[in-house]
Amino acid sequence: MEHIKFVAKDQQEKQFTADLRKNVKQYFEDNNLSIKGDSRLYVKTIVMVSLYLVPFIVMLAMPVPAGVAALLCVVMGIGVAGTGMGVMHDAVHGAYSHKVWVNKLMGGTLYLLGSNVLNWKLQHNVFHHAYTNVGGIDEDIDTKGPIRLAEQAPLKKIHYYQHIYAFALYGLLTISKLFKDFTQLARYNKAGVTKNYMESPAWEYTKMVVIKLAYLVAIIGLPIVFTSFTWWQVAIGFFIMHWTAGFILSTIFQMAHVVEGAEQPVADSAGHINHAWAVHELQTTSDFARNNSLVNWYVGGLNFQIEHHLFPNISHVHYRKISYIVERTAKQYGINYNLKPSFRAAIRSHIVKLKELGRQPAYQH
Repeated sequence: MEHIKFVAKDQQEKQFTADLRKNVKQYFEDNNLSIKGDSRLYVKTIVMVSLYLVPFIVMLAMPVPAGVAALLCVVMGIGVAGTGMGVMHDAVHGAYSHKVWVNKLMGGTLYLLGSNVLNWKLQHNVFHHAYTNVGGIDEDIDTKGPIRLAEQAPLKKIHYYQHIYAFALYGLLTISKLFKDFTQLARYNKAGVTKNYMESPAWEYTKMVVIKLAYLVAIIGLPIVFTSFTWWQVAIGFFIMHWTAGFILSTIFQMAHVVEGAEQPVADSAGHINHAWAVHELQTTSDFARNNSLVNWYVGGLNFQIEHHLFPNISHVHYRKISYIVERTAKQYGINYNLKPSFRAAIRSHIVKLKELGRQPAYQH
């Protein structure tokens, strides 16, 4: 993996970073608050996991019409996405609780979705957070099939229409992750980035196989055995659930990083990005729908990606309050704070950016 170093271009950027940390720390001290989750997060955990598991149990326990089952699968998908965004995400960052075992337990909800915690930590915590929107390192903006998300990626004719078809393909995220985990872990292991995070590659692969098989046996096998649905009806329900979850997760993420004003910088010949890391995060990330209570609750703070990137060890339940502190401090230093005022504005901005990426050729460095 390429090594990138962030170098503050002046003393003011260094001072901004120091003042920002001081101001946010002062907020928690003044209000006698823990930076971790609280009862709001515990309630959300119960709700989201229930949205995922209760419909599944209902379908196993009693006969339901196919149409009702399809709707229950949609609800399960909403629960899958909500669990990922509002529970697992905080936990894997160590922000759910001060207790390590609680974070591990809640982070393990990712296994209920058929995915792998180590892969998530490496892709998201290590590369995405450290090198946000840096092409070739942040895999979240890698080209995904016919969807071009990075400005330096090759432009193809099919990309011209990506702003039309992209959202349909976003729904394939979690299904592809079921299989992509294996090749992704192999790539990380080959690059040497896993050595500090796992005891044995063989054990990690074994654990991944066992967990995924157990997941598939439970989520597909049990309905085939205990319900009257045929295997192909169960497969359709499985797809509906995953498509719903993938659509929500992909769309919410892209609304914070692939929008107007979210830059995609590239390191210079020395491997430097000439901004302090905190400034880089503000330049490459966007908040949206700050005053939409439903969005704030459901997406687990992913509409406050600026705050999350700057303070990943702070639970998302605090992001709305500290967003004003971050915005105020940024403006004091003349740094742009990219805020899309509504959910609709963020969607519109993402579509505009997709259209731009589908028509502008890769820039040269």
